[in-house]
Amino acid sequence: MGCQIYIFLTLTLGIIVLFVDCVRYEPTWKSLDSRPLPEWYDQSKIGIFIHWGVFSVPSFGSEWFWYYWKGSKIKSFEMFMEKNYPPGFTYADFASQFHAEFYNPKKWVDIFKASGARYIVQVTKHHEGFTSWPSNHSFNWNAMAVGPKRDLVGELAAAVRSNSDLHYGVYHSLFEWFNPLYNMDKAANYTTHVYQQTKSSPELYELVKRYKPDIVWSDGPMGADSNYWKSKEFLSWLYNDSPVKDRVVVNDRWGSETGCKHGGYYTCSDRYNPGTLQKKKWENCMTLDLYSWGYRRRAKINDIIKIEDLIATLVETVSCGGNILINVGPTSSGIIVPIFEERLRQMGQWLTVNGEAIYSSKPWSYQNDTLTPKVWYTSQNTSQGLSKKIVYALVLQWPKDNILVLKSPIASKNTTVSLVGYPGTFPFSRLSNQGISIEIPVISFNQMPCSWAWTFKLTNIVN
Repeated sequence: MGCQIYIFLTLTLGIIVLFVDCVRYEPTWKSLDSRPLPEWYDQSKIGIFIHWGVFSVPSFGSEWFWYYWKGSKIKSFEMFMEKNYPPGFTYADFASQFHAEFYNPKKWVDIFKASGARYIVQVTKHHEGFTSWPSNHSFNWNAMAVGPKRDLVGELAAAVRSNSDLHYGVYHSLFEWFNPLYNMDKAANYTTHVYQQTKSSPELYELVKRYKPDIVWSDGPMGADSNYWKSKEFLSWLYNDSPVKDRVVVNDRWGSETGCKHGGYYTCSDRYNPGTLQKKKWENCMTLDLYSWGYRRRAKINDIIKIEDLIATLVETVSCGGNILINVGPTSSGIIVPIFEERLRQMGQWLTVNGEAIYSSKPWSYQNDTLTPKVWYTSQNTSQGLSKKIVYALVLQWPKDNILVLKSPIASKNTTVSLVGYPGTFPFSRLSNQGISIEIPVISFNQMPCSWAWTFKLTNIVN
């Protein structure tokens, strides 16, 4: 139940009137979609996605290893198994090799905090069905019963919450590739609900009640709609009666018909990055490894996103009103490999300087400049409101000849221009119709505020 509190003070009588307006969300998309998105999510802008599970043991191909081996029967996966494992070896046998012996949630959180991220989403169960917590609904196929013999979810949730600046969220796959109960319901065209009633839904309620996540990131509805998954009923409970009802945020993958249509915010598709301002809050979930969400032992350096491209994706996403969810795939031993850690720390270094243009920002009238390419805009309203609007021009490529021409802004007589992280203001001239030309002084390498994507701060902009 969402409640808003209004306080009225009657000066003549000296009486304070307290009025509480509570909304109860019904299990319909019209009602559920009317729920306001908790502010913390939009203000955070940046999250870390963690794909870690039994698939991290073979670490071959991708996190879809089991399906590609036994479902699609892709030859390269079959040959990998024939060459490296004895006859009769099953996917379940990988679980006993999932030791997580170097898993240290506090070290993970140190890296995530240094990255500048504000929320974490952990894959608690992927399509393989293995739960990273001791679920009562996943007998002998969970991280406490086999493999690590630890509550991987509980440990990370506690470590994240030890840092007041971070929010903890859970990813949960609705379906499971080879679960016989799911495949039985699928064969019946989802007219039966055995898997949903005994496995999928109970796990969701268990996760929320036990770990109280700030995000529930659903995935894998496949061919079944939200009526089969009972998603509307779950979300109604989540918003009205759950222990996280006032702060929880959810995405849009709750049924075959819901993507980019229903939910707290839209993910639409993996690596969704429309490049234009969207009417609904959205999230770009993307990977540091360009080809996989899970850890790959055969990944090459060129398979890892360059820091320039990561920051460009971040800037473009935020400019268009989205959040970015950056995925890492730890090793089966629980290590975040150095190249991933380096990328995250580099992003954090950049945000230390330029974060004021990212966190709590709002999309501006323009997203990218209409004249100069590789320039994206965000904005902030100061305590004076629109009378002192701040616009940030995030420049992905340093201007040629130290002259930055911006067609989109309209300057006022009080406009000032500065480079975030560099002292002083820069002279500029107005263009004939609209826009400004900024004269940037020669800045030595040691004086540069950052190495990638520079933020020009424009105050007292008219539009």
